[in-house]
Amino acid sequence: MGRSRYKFTQVDQPHFMTLTVLHWIPVFTRPETTGILFDSLRHLMNEGLKVYAYVILENHLHLIAQSHQLDKDIARFKSYTSRALLAYLQEKRVKSILDQLAFYKKAHKGDRQYQFWQEGVHPELIQSEVMMRQKIEYIHHNPVKRGYVDEPEHWRYSSARDYVGVPGLLEVQIRW
Repeated sequence: MGRSRYKFTQVDQPHFMTLTVLHWIPVFTRPETTGILFDSLRHLMNEGLKVYAYVILENHLHLIAQSHQLDKDIARFKSYTSRALLAYLQEKRVKSILDQLAFYKKAHKGDRQYQFWQEGVHPELIQSEVMMRQKIEYIHHNPVKRGYVDEPEHWRYSSARDYVGVPGLLEVQIRW
Protein backbone atom coordinates (compact mmCIF):
# COMPACT_ATOMS: atom_id res chain seq x y z
CA MET A 1 0.00 0.00 0.00
CA GLY A 2 1.50 3.29 -1.04
CA ARG A 3 5.07 4.29 -0.38
CA SER A 4 4.91 3.86 3.37
CA ARG A 5 7.65 1.99 5.19
CA TYR A 6 4.92 0.39 7.29
CA LYS A 7 3.62 -2.88 5.90
CA PHE A 8 0.94 -5.39 6.71
CA THR A 9 3.02 -8.23 8.11
CA GLN A 10 0.29 -10.89 8.19
CA VAL A 11 -2.59 -9.76 5.99
CA ASP A 12 -5.10 -12.17 7.54
CA GLN A 13 -4.49 -11.07 11.15
CA PRO A 14 -5.89 -8.09 13.11
CA HIS A 15 -4.00 -4.80 12.67
CA PHE A 16 -4.24 -1.39 14.28
CA MET A 17 -4.30 1.34 11.60
CA THR A 18 -4.47 5.10 11.33
CA LEU A 19 -5.92 6.71 8.22
CA THR A 20 -5.26 10.43 8.00
CA VAL A 21 -6.70 13.07 5.70
CA LEU A 22 -3.97 14.79 3.70
CA HIS A 23 -2.30 17.53 5.76
CA TRP A 24 -4.70 16.78 8.64
CA ILE A 25 -7.49 18.77 6.94
CA PRO A 26 -10.74 18.54 8.99
CA VAL A 27 -13.26 16.83 6.71
CA PHE A 28 -15.20 14.56 9.08
CA THR A 29 -17.20 17.34 10.69
CA ARG A 30 -20.59 16.46 9.20
CA PRO A 31 -22.73 13.33 9.40
CA GLU A 32 -22.60 13.05 5.60
CA THR A 33 -18.81 12.71 5.46
CA THR A 34 -18.62 10.21 8.32
CA GLY A 35 -21.53 8.37 6.71
CA ILE A 36 -19.40 7.72 3.64
CA LEU A 37 -16.82 6.01 5.86
CA PHE A 38 -19.48 3.94 7.63
CA ASP A 39 -21.11 2.89 4.35
CA SER A 40 -17.79 1.70 2.97
CA LEU A 41 -16.92 -0.19 6.15
CA ARG A 42 -20.35 -1.86 6.18
CA HIS A 43 -19.88 -2.95 2.56
CA LEU A 44 -16.49 -4.47 3.38
CA MET A 45 -17.92 -6.09 6.51
CA ASN A 46 -20.53 -7.82 4.34
CA GLU A 47 -17.58 -9.24 2.39
CA GLY A 48 -15.77 -10.56 5.49
CA LEU A 49 -14.00 -7.59 7.11
CA LYS A 50 -14.10 -7.76 10.91
CA VAL A 51 -13.92 -4.45 12.76
CA TYR A 52 -12.94 -4.70 16.42
CA ALA A 53 -12.66 -1.01 17.28
CA TYR A 54 -12.74 2.40 15.60
CA VAL A 55 -12.88 6.09 16.22
CA ILE A 56 -13.43 8.85 13.68
CA LEU A 57 -12.18 12.34 14.51
CA GLU A 58 -12.30 15.42 12.28
CA ASN A 59 -9.20 14.57 10.24
CA HIS A 60 -8.33 10.92 10.86
CA LEU A 61 -9.61 7.59 11.99
CA HIS A 62 -8.15 4.75 13.99
CA LEU A 63 -9.25 1.21 13.26
CA ILE A 64 -8.54 -2.33 14.37
CA ALA A 65 -9.67 -4.71 11.68
CA GLN A 66 -9.04 -8.12 10.18
CA SER A 67 -9.89 -9.87 6.90
CA HIS A 68 -8.44 -12.48 4.59
CA GLN A 69 -6.64 -9.74 2.63
CA LEU A 70 -6.60 -6.73 4.91
CA ASP A 71 -4.10 -4.82 2.79
CA LYS A 72 -6.36 -5.05 -0.26
CA ASP A 73 -9.52 -4.28 1.72
CA ILE A 74 -7.99 -1.14 3.21
CA ALA A 75 -6.76 -0.08 -0.24
CA ARG A 76 -10.33 -0.54 -1.55
CA PHE A 77 -11.68 1.43 1.43
CA LYS A 78 -9.31 4.35 0.81
CA SER A 79 -9.95 4.34 -2.93
CA TYR A 80 -13.74 4.29 -2.64
CA THR A 81 -13.97 6.79 0.22
CA SER A 82 -11.60 9.25 -1.43
CA ARG A 83 -13.70 9.25 -4.62
CA ALA A 84 -16.97 9.53 -2.70
CA LEU A 85 -15.70 12.23 -0.35
CA LEU A 86 -14.24 14.29 -3.18
CA ALA A 87 -17.54 14.00 -5.08
CA TYR A 88 -19.39 15.18 -1.96
CA LEU A 89 -17.02 18.13 -1.48
CA GLN A 90 -17.39 19.10 -5.15
CA GLU A 91 -21.17 18.77 -5.04
CA LYS A 92 -21.34 20.97 -1.93
CA ARG A 93 -18.78 23.38 -3.44
CA VAL A 94 -16.45 23.22 -0.43
CA LYS A 95 -13.76 25.13 -2.28
CA SER A 96 -11.51 25.81 0.72
CA ILE A 97 -11.00 22.10 1.43
CA LEU A 98 -10.72 21.14 -2.24
CA ASP A 99 -8.08 23.84 -2.75
CA GLN A 100 -6.06 22.41 0.14
CA LEU A 101 -6.38 18.85 -1.16
CA ALA A 102 -5.05 20.06 -4.53
CA PHE A 103 -2.28 22.19 -3.02
CA TYR A 104 -0.90 19.50 -0.69
CA LYS A 105 -1.19 16.68 -3.24
CA LYS A 106 2.09 14.79 -3.62
CA ALA A 107 3.98 15.62 -6.83
CA HIS A 108 4.05 11.99 -7.98
CA LYS A 109 0.23 11.92 -7.94
CA GLY A 110 0.12 13.58 -11.35
CA ASP A 111 -2.79 11.47 -12.57
CA ARG A 112 -5.31 13.30 -10.37
CA GLN A 113 -6.37 16.77 -9.35
CA TYR A 114 -6.71 15.99 -5.65
CA GLN A 115 -5.25 13.67 -3.05
CA PHE A 116 -7.57 12.86 -0.16
CA TRP A 117 -5.72 10.43 2.14
CA GLN A 118 -2.13 10.58 3.28
CA GLU A 119 -0.16 7.63 1.96
CA GLY A 120 -0.09 4.49 4.08
CA VAL A 121 -2.06 3.52 7.16
CA HIS A 122 0.80 2.65 9.54
CA PRO A 123 -0.48 -0.90 10.20
CA GLU A 124 0.61 -2.58 13.42
CA LEU A 125 0.03 -6.32 13.81
CA ILE A 126 -1.92 -7.10 16.98
CA GLN A 127 0.37 -9.66 18.57
CA SER A 128 -1.38 -10.42 21.86
CA GLU A 129 -4.51 -9.91 23.89
CA VAL A 130 -2.66 -7.31 25.97
CA MET A 131 -1.78 -5.35 22.83
CA MET A 132 -5.37 -5.61 21.58
CA ARG A 133 -6.66 -4.15 24.85
CA GLN A 134 -4.07 -1.36 24.78
CA LYS A 135 -4.96 -0.36 21.22
CA ILE A 136 -8.70 -0.46 21.92
CA GLU A 137 -8.18 1.77 24.98
CA TYR A 138 -6.05 4.16 22.91
CA ILE A 139 -8.71 4.32 20.18
CA HIS A 140 -11.59 4.87 22.59
CA HIS A 141 -9.79 7.50 24.67
CA ASN A 142 -8.66 9.57 21.68
CA PRO A 143 -11.66 11.99 21.86
CA VAL A 144 -11.27 12.22 25.65
CA LYS A 145 -7.59 13.16 25.37
CA ARG A 146 -8.53 15.87 22.88
CA GLY A 147 -11.08 17.27 25.33
CA TYR A 148 -14.10 16.61 23.09
CA VAL A 149 -15.93 14.39 25.62
CA ASP A 150 -15.55 13.34 29.24
CA GLU A 151 -16.21 9.64 28.67
CA PRO A 152 -15.22 7.53 25.63
CA GLU A 153 -18.75 6.24 25.08
CA HIS A 154 -20.02 9.82 24.70
CA TRP A 155 -18.21 10.15 21.35
CA ARG A 156 -20.74 9.31 18.68
CA TYR A 157 -18.21 8.14 16.07
CA SER A 158 -16.56 5.45 18.16
CA SER A 159 -16.97 1.80 19.03
CA ALA A 160 -16.62 2.67 22.73
CA ARG A 161 -20.40 2.48 23.04
CA ASP A 162 -20.41 -1.13 21.87
CA TYR A 163 -17.90 -2.05 24.58
CA VAL A 164 -20.22 -0.73 27.32
CA GLY A 165 -23.28 -2.53 25.93
CA VAL A 166 -24.84 0.33 23.96
CA PRO A 167 -25.26 -0.13 20.19
CA GLY A 168 -23.04 2.22 18.21
CA LEU A 169 -23.25 3.43 14.63
CA LEU A 170 -21.27 0.44 13.30
CA GLU A 171 -21.62 -3.07 14.66
CA VAL A 172 -18.21 -4.25 15.80
CA GLN A 173 -16.75 -7.55 17.02
CA ILE A 174 -16.24 -7.10 20.75
CA ARG A 175 -15.18 -10.72 21.23
CA TRP A 176 -11.84 -11.54 19.75
